[in-house]
Parts: sequence; C-alpha cells; structure tokens
Amino acid sequence: MKKRIFSAVAASAALIAATPAVAQQGGANVTVAASQGPILSFSVSEEVRARPDQATIGAGVQTNAPTAVEAMRANAAAMEKLVAAVKKQGIKPEDIQTSGISLSPQYDYNNRSDGQPPRFIGYQVTNSVRATTGKVDGVGPLMDALVAAGGTNIEGPWFAMKDPDAMLVGARGAAIKAAEAKAADYARLAGYRGAELVSLSEGGFSGPQPPMPYARGMAAMDAKVSTPVEPGQVGNTLTLNFQYRLVR
Repeated sequence: MKKRIFSAVAASAALIAATPAVAQQGGANVTVAASQGPILSFSVSEEVRARPDQATIGAGVQTNAPTAVEAMRANAAAMEKLVAAVKKQGIKPEDIQTSGISLSPQYDYNNRSDGQPPRFIGYQVTNSVRATTGKVDGVGPLMDALVAAGGTNIEGPWFAMKDPDAMLVGARGAAIKAAEAKAADYARLAGYRGAELVSLSEGGFSGPQPPMPYARGMAAMDAKVSTPVEPGQVGNTLTLNFQYRLVR
C-alpha cells in the first residue's frame, strides 16, 4: 500500500520570476535567468508499507555482588546462558551483538537519619545483547527462550525490512510521475505552456522507529504459552525534491 504526500518548499510552491533563480546542485549554485521562465520548487513523498521480513529482540541480565569483580563474573556466567539460548533458536553469531554493559555501585538510601551518608551495598552489572532474526513468526518463542534462560530485561521487537531500498524502487517512479503531473498543473494554472525539469534530488527515506521496551520481568510466565507477537506492516517513505522551469 502506498501513500503519497506533497510538501511544498518556500511557501507551498516557489514561482520566482522577478529575479534570477538560484538552484543548488551538489554544492554548486546554478543561476537561471528570469527570461528563461520562473522556477517551481516542491517535494513529493511516497510511502510503501509491507509485512516485515526481519525482527530484532533485545535482552539482558542484571547481577549484584559485594565486589565489582564478583558482579562481573556472575554477569558473565548469566550472559553465557543467554547467548547460548539465542544460538539454540537458530540465530547466527553475526546476528548477535552486545548493545551495552554497565557497572555501577549500589547504595541503600532507606532509613538514613539526617546527615548520615547512604550505605554502600555492593555493585550491579547490566549486560544486554540484541539478536536479529529473519523468522518473524518465531519472535514469540525467541522471547520466551530468552526469559527462560534468565533474561530479565526484554526490549523490542523492532520490525524492519532487510532491503528497505528495494521497497522503494516503484515508489521512485510513482513520485516522478506525480511530480510531472503537479508541475504541468502549475504551469497550466499560471498560464505557461509546460514545465521542464531543472533538478532532482533524493531526500533520503525513513523507516520504522524503534518501539518502547516490550516487556520486563517475565520470568513467571507460563512456559507452555508462547508470547503472541503481531508483526503487522512496516512503512518506508521516500522523498524526492524537484525544481521545474515553467516555459511559454
């Protein structure tokens, strides 16, 4: 499904006739004489939506110990179990990446009288990894496996397309056709014979944004029930910037 969005540059459409028009292309300024016709500038956006073909899950473990060394050792052992569970689900090593490790002292601020400093109680280590899979239908079982392996912080899933640019091949053609029609319409309304393309640039494309954390502390869930996950559709938007010269 595609959705078209027109966005105007410089107050909807810039018809520059009184003074020479200046267009910037690849860092160079190109001046178009007013006698050659005014310049029309606008953007066209095309959105393409499709079922995602990959998903990413984040998982982590927290450990606490009296010393930093003990906390790190305990965390390393817990992460080994977590990574092993990910690999057991068929995730390749190159699709598993550490996303963050933190070590911080922990203090007890409860029952402290005025003027008394907080009581030091040890160190906490948090270690997180992200795993990407092409089996979108297996995201629920993957999350369950992570929790069963000791994961206490689950984030995601993030759904995406492996090749988002391939989705936009047709969108480029549709955007150009829409721009041609829009420029011709402006030319007709302004009393000109037609419009000639002066410049075309791609403003990039935007894909799906990461969601908020999906779940935390799921260790008490029923192992016989797989977590339901609905991938829905993801959208990618392409924006093309056009400049047309109106001709008589």
